[in-house]
Amino acid sequence: MSVDEVDGAVVEDAGWEVDPGDEPAKAVLATVGRQLRTWREAKGLRVAEFGELTGYGEDMIRKLERGERIPRPEFLDRADTVLGAGGVIRALKEDVMEVRYPKKLRSLAKMEARAVEFCMYSNYSMHGLLQTEEFSRALLRTRRPAYGPAELERHVTSRVARQAVLDRMPGPEFSFVQEEVTLRRPIGGKMVLRGQLEHLLGVGDLPNVEIQVMPTERADHPGSGGMIELLKFGDGTAVGRSEGLFNGRPVSDLKQLRILELRHGIIRAQALTPGESRAFIERLLGET
Repeated sequence: MSVDEVDGAVVEDAGWEVDPGDEPAKAVLATVGRQLRTWREAKGLRVAEFGELTGYGEDMIRKLERGERIPRPEFLDRADTVLGAGGVIRALKEDVMEVRYPKKLRSLAKMEARAVEFCMYSNYSMHGLLQTEEFSRALLRTRRPAYGPAELERHVTSRVARQAVLDRMPGPEFSFVQEEVTLRRPIGGKMVLRGQLEHLLGVGDLPNVEIQVMPTERADHPGSGGMIELLKFGDGTAVGRSEGLFNGRPVSDLKQLRILELRHGIIRAQALTPGESRAFIERLLGET
């Protein structure tokens, strides 16, 4: 993450970089930038003065006003107060919320926001909805080619933001099945793994969440083809995806969905029960 220095103190970057090819995001950010510039000029502030009052560098303010950065929610809150905008700039957070996700994740985030039931099986890593921020950052650092610092932080932030679905009221029903190896691989080191295991126990306490572990000793189960994700919606429709089926593409055809449901159901039946899984995670935590 890049930073600015204000009065000798290092402060957090005011926003994330935007993908040059992301036209919908650029349109939203151009509007946000015009609002910031209009309110600043109406207040009679130069760019440097506005930057000083909000705690960010002049160059960063110019990028935000040109729509070249995705402003962080806390920056918009601060700018609204400094400019006396009466909530107008603060309200822009709703417009910015969607474009903070990388382009390829937006449709997924929209679907997750509508889903009433999540059926997930992960065989190679912790599911994104279950990851701590530290674990997510360490995992994304393993990507090759590697993300740059700003792009890495944007992906981490968007992944953590997706987890808001766990706090929805009334909450969807969640079924997660994790292969044992995903709980043992020390991504980020032992302390990061400990924090991740503790987080799993906390999430598993939610009344609408079931977390199950598939022991490595289960030699024959239909998860060998790869991860499974199945989202069900309130109108009875659904969408699913599996690495081992349909070329990994999202599907909504009833016959294809039935195959995914069948596989996920068998996987759940062969995994440890939620109670057994909790005891298993607690034992791993004690060993880590």
